[in-house]
Amino acid sequence: MKLNKTLLSVAAAASVLALAVPAMAEDVTIGFIGGFTGPIESLTPPIFAGAELVVKQINEQGGILGGGKLNIISADGGCDATTAAAAADKLINTDKVTGIVGALCTGETIGAFNGSGLSGNVVFISPASSAPALTTLEDKDLVYRTTPSDALQGVKMAKLLLDKGLKDVAVTYVNNDYGKGLADAFTAAYTAGGGTVAASVAHEDGKADYRAELGNLTASQNLVILAYANASGNTILRQAVESGNFTAYVGGDGMVGDDLLKGIDAASVEGLLATRAGAPAGTATTTYADLAKAGGIDGSATYAPQAYDAAFLMALAIEKNGSASRDGLSKALRDVASAPGEKILPGEWKKAVELIKAGTDIDYEGAGGALDFDAAGDVDGIIVQLAVEGGKFVEKGEIK
Repeated sequence: MKLNKTLLSVAAAASVLALAVPAMAEDVTIGFIGGFTGPIESLTPPIFAGAELVVKQINEQGGILGGGKLNIISADGGCDATTAAAAADKLINTDKVTGIVGALCTGETIGAFNGSGLSGNVVFISPASSAPALTTLEDKDLVYRTTPSDALQGVKMAKLLLDKGLKDVAVTYVNNDYGKGLADAFTAAYTAGGGTVAASVAHEDGKADYRAELGNLTASQNLVILAYANASGNTILRQAVESGNFTAYVGGDGMVGDDLLKGIDAASVEGLLATRAGAPAGTATTTYADLAKAGGIDGSATYAPQAYDAAFLMALAIEKNGSASRDGLSKALRDVASAPGEKILPGEWKKAVELIKAGTDIDYEGAGGALDFDAAGDVDGIIVQLAVEGGKFVEKGEIK
């Protein structure tokens, strides 16, 4: 009897001690896949910086999952499906990341996800994969994007040109998911609006000479180039200027970068038009701009706001899910991204954590606008126009 009492006393003391010990904080690692080499190598570092800023802010505001540290590991996808698949394999199967921000090019995202993401039950949130092909990807509700589809960009580009009185164009596009998807969306909208596509020529990336392709595009003096600034976009634009056959130039989001104008007399492309995803005016947008400035990054860089949103949403979903497990993360992501819920703005990590702990629904409103994912993981958004003025891209506002 005395022995039993002693055992009960020991057990009770152990229970009290167990209750007194706080739960251990859990560190979390997420991955980032982007084209640090290849045709978008000049665009990728500012995009990654947007995601890194989120990680820095979260750790400064107490960390994740009870005070754990949030880490981010980057990998080079090369804007290539095969390279991205290898990058994803390392992040998912060796580094054991919980989720992935990325990839950037659409083919890169599809290659990475199909390579290891689907089998690994990994949520991907791309800030830049805009091709319509991502909408129909068989992904078991694991692939999302924080930028609108090119189905929207193509329509807005067509409207921009028609509103400016450009009634005929020649189109050349890089022969991949991005180029073809944007070209198809633009052509359909442009012709439906009364415009004429006088010529349309696909081209392969990475060539030194596109004069043959340009020779097949001279039916119009207005040239639309849907390619990448670091690669065929620059070469085609330079050789088009040298040819003297064109008077107006237009590009999509992949063309918006300082490298586009390398080796080209800025005066010869003054007024070049371009389109890309933008953000609506509002508190969330200005809050992000202030945070980016304070963090020493270029908050206006192409897809930097969308990368910030992707990383912030990933972290919110992990916090909501309650662990670093991949299971349940997709559902948690939809919960924190959509109404109803108390609004969370960029940078409001500590507020979000307190609300999640209290069981209160939250709704993140991002740097790039509202992020209510549809059934395919797509979001609405706005498209803005830019123009080259004095050798630099200048944003000119939303295309209504």
